[in-house]
Amino acid sequence: MKKLLIASLVLFLAACSNNPENKQEQLAQLKKEQAELSSKISKLESEIGAKEEFITKDVSIYEVKASTFKNYVEIQGKVDAEENVQVNAEAAGVITRVYVSIGQSVSKGQVLAQIDDAVLRQNVAQIQTQLDLATNLFKRQKNLWDQKIGTEVQYLNAKSQKEGLEKQMAVVKQQADMYKIKSPISGTIDQMDYKVGQAVQPGIPGIRVINASNLKAKAMVSETYAGRIDKGDEVLVLFPNTNDSLKTKLSFASKTIDPASRSFNIEVNLPSKKSFQPNMLAILKIVDYKKENALTVPIKAIQKSEKGDYVYISEGGKAKRAVIKVGNVYDGNAEILSGIKAGDQVVTMGFGGLNEGDSLKKI
Repeated sequence: MKKLLIASLVLFLAACSNNPENKQEQLAQLKKEQAELSSKISKLESEIGAKEEFITKDVSIYEVKASTFKNYVEIQGKVDAEENVQVNAEAAGVITRVYVSIGQSVSKGQVLAQIDDAVLRQNVAQIQTQLDLATNLFKRQKNLWDQKIGTEVQYLNAKSQKEGLEKQMAVVKQQADMYKIKSPISGTIDQMDYKVGQAVQPGIPGIRVINASNLKAKAMVSETYAGRIDKGDEVLVLFPNTNDSLKTKLSFASKTIDPASRSFNIEVNLPSKKSFQPNMLAILKIVDYKKENALTVPIKAIQKSEKGDYVYISEGGKAKRAVIKVGNVYDGNAEILSGIKAGDQVVTMGFGGLNEGDSLKKI
């Protein structure tokens, strides 16, 4: 504008240079016009500068509310059957009968398979014959002794022979019982490797019985959390393979640190449910910190500076910086110990280039 004014003035003076009488009047008129134009230019520049200074910025706002804040320790574990038993043969021999199959429910003491005990059965029969005779002789001798007939030695001898055979019979029957493979618990047959005609030896497992109604989720936790995790703590158990979950409490937390793994054992009792199976994956999320009426903000709202952490708050439509103290952080949210209060409007997005005092517009 100034260059244009000067150019116009030069052209006007050139055009009037041949009329000396009007030069003073013309000059005065041009100066007046110049002053008016300069005033208009200054006013426009001032207005444009003011608009640029107070540009409103679009931001996202999060209203601070008091709520329960929980911090979790996440541990990978597995489902374990408390009663998970390998059934072994107690005597060597050949399997003659298998009474159960995989998946069948059995009760405690039920015979699962039979080992050949023909020799022992013959021994039992032979002793039984002798015992029957000894019992008969003892009864006769006792009747005589009651009538004061015969000697005491004869009575005691008959009694001793009978009782000796009874003890012998008990031992043989106990041996015969070892040839019966029995279930030590009530549950379900999960493994059956024995077949008729198969030779077995003591200590070699071939049958597994599981009580699936008594399950636990177990895990090993680093000793770092030894002072933060204890029996009774809240825990969320996740089963990724079944998309199932369970809110409960820790039923056990060991007080002993394993020297090899530098960890301790924790357990959670599980309810009886068909979808829960031994050895399946379980994720345990244990609450190691809990605070009622806590103030939290999204982590993305927190800014950092040399003086500490801060957030921007919308106060009366203007940006205000608030210095804060951050506590625990979990799942994208931070616990704020000081610097804000419930109801504050915290800026979570759009704070790039934001300065204190800038006008804000919620989007």
